[in-house]
Amino acid sequence: MPIKSIAQIKNVKGKRVLVRVDFNVPLRKAGTGLGLSVQDDFKIQKTLPTIKYLISKGAKVILTSHLGRPKGVDNKLSLKPVAKYLENVLKQPVTFLKIERLEDCKTIQPTIEQLSNGTIAMLENVRFIPGEEDNDVKVAKALASSADIFVLDGFAVAHRDSASVSGVAKFLPSYAGLLLFNEVSVLTTVMKRPKRPLVVMLGGAKVETKIPILRHLLQRADHILVGGEIANTYWWAKGNDIGASRVGKEFKQEVVKYCENKKVVLPVDIVAGKEDGKHVKILSTSSPFTVHSSQLAIYDIGPKTVELFSSYFKKAGTVLFNGALGKFEVPPYQKGTFALMKILAIAKAYKVVGGGESVEILKKCGIINRVDLVSTGGGAMLEFLGGKKLPGIEALK
Repeated sequence: MPIKSIAQIKNVKGKRVLVRVDFNVPLRKAGTGLGLSVQDDFKIQKTLPTIKYLISKGAKVILTSHLGRPKGVDNKLSLKPVAKYLENVLKQPVTFLKIERLEDCKTIQPTIEQLSNGTIAMLENVRFIPGEEDNDVKVAKALASSADIFVLDGFAVAHRDSASVSGVAKFLPSYAGLLLFNEVSVLTTVMKRPKRPLVVMLGGAKVETKIPILRHLLQRADHILVGGEIANTYWWAKGNDIGASRVGKEFKQEVVKYCENKKVVLPVDIVAGKEDGKHVKILSTSSPFTVHSSQLAIYDIGPKTVELFSSYFKKAGTVLFNGALGKFEVPPYQKGTFALMKILAIAKAYKVVGGGESVEILKKCGIINRVDLVSTGGGAMLEFLGGKKLPGIEALK
């Protein structure tokens, strides 16, 4: 690996370690007068090993993260609820440090210096500081001035060229946290040395994010199973009437080119209906087909496609699953994705699942513990699989 893990640091006792995590988690109202609380702790739980490791080695841990997309200071996007959650989970105090301006980075330094070894501080939402997202060198230097070592443990933000991700690394000895190091290691192996056959399941929306993956993985995968908006775009480009289905019209030529590669496997039947789950029907895609109504759209794969795709999972050495196959939030359009996930869970292959909706789907299917790697990265994983160099990872080299 071209990046170093925190396990390679010889001594962190008494050192101020700035850890960029991804605690951009959903919050909910805790109750009348109780403020907000963490709704989904998946990302936090995945980072706990890094935090606990540094604590055990006697470091002064300073956590920094963003939450949402604030335009300046926004109390609704404060990280205070996350700090409270950490206190409960780690059973030790978390010193919460208010930062809203560049000058605040200097103000908090005496408090950080006074931290005892093996204790934790958390900075307020780093995006409250103007210039953070633009990788302003002044912001990067200010954050770096509070620490002796920098650790990046948020794979989900590794594709961001921001002050707290790639900027700080220019001014401090920098390492990957345990979470980041593991994800990069596994995905690199899947890309370069997978146990074969390597089967990729590519679904979801946003064709523009899937095209680079399709192009890049065609050189590496043995089979690529395609669903979602990419499949819709292909059928539309070939003259089929797909009703109100979402398509990426501007990517027509690329989609046709890649989907006609012999490695690509398209659905043989689809489920169409109204967005609310009514007027559902199953249509074959083996010949020119039509949805028959501008009020209907393709929202799932059909049972024959589930059977077809499953046959590839059962023979695979490695399966990379990215994106849902249908509008799984609305019954009955969850059937295809859920059925494939459950079959994937019992497959003997090495299993990697990623994408923004993956954790939710795995939890609903009750199989999150039966997948070898559940990536914390959405956009970062897509860009990594598409062959892009991620600024956060490049800064650690």
